[in-house]
Amino acid sequence: MYFFLLNLALLDLGCIFTTVPKAIANALWDTRAISYQGCVAQVLFFVFFIGAEYSLLTVMAYDRYVAICKPLHYRSLLGSRACAQTAAAAWGSGFLNAVLHMANTFSLPLCQGNAVDQFFCEIPQILKLSCSDAYLRELGALVFSFSLAFGCFVFIVLSYVQIFKAVLRMPSEQGRHKAFSTCLPHLVVVSLFLRTGIFAYLNPPSISSPSLDLVVAVLYSLLPPAVNPLIYSMRNKEIKHAVRKL
Repeated sequence: MYFFLLNLALLDLGCIFTTVPKAIANALWDTRAISYQGCVAQVLFFVFFIGAEYSLLTVMAYDRYVAICKPLHYRSLLGSRACAQTAAAAWGSGFLNAVLHMANTFSLPLCQGNAVDQFFCEIPQILKLSCSDAYLRELGALVFSFSLAFGCFVFIVLSYVQIFKAVLRMPSEQGRHKAFSTCLPHLVVVSLFLRTGIFAYLNPPSISSPSLDLVVAVLYSLLPPAVNPLIYSMRNKEIKHAVRKL
């Protein structure tokens, strides 16, 4: 679990460092400019870190399933090599997804100028600048990514259905409490990640506005990476005591 948490922390740091430093620099220098190469890099790394994090959260759901439902087989199913391979698969899938979207997005002709109405280069905002008949290819890539994301979501749900069945059959109340306390941070992180992402990309165009798009972008790009360490730290007794004291 801690190996996967280390990978999650690295992905969270990468996600924040992709967008925040440039936004702070622009605010300090009173500008909103970004180079074309910088915009390409932001899209590539942001989609990479977001996609890899979602894949890693799916792997972590499987880790919890094996630990609770098949504890005697844990070492054989998720040994050190298997953990390294699944983490590498999560990073690799995020990178391939990012390259696909970056190549599709920046191969489109931009017919509506070059002003992105956001504090970082975001694919939906770039698509608004493309010609109306040219963005369908990237739209197809987005549909493909959403299909994969939905498959991961179904896998997470099925894993937790099995986990809850196993936990409810435990005769010991202490064992049930320990199992729930192990799964709860992961469930909260997944829920936060999905809620902000769905709200960002599936909100109706009728309620869309530049100010709302900005708030939503902050929610899904900065809130989960910033809150994840706090959520998982709540399992630490010293931090729990400090929060109660505060």
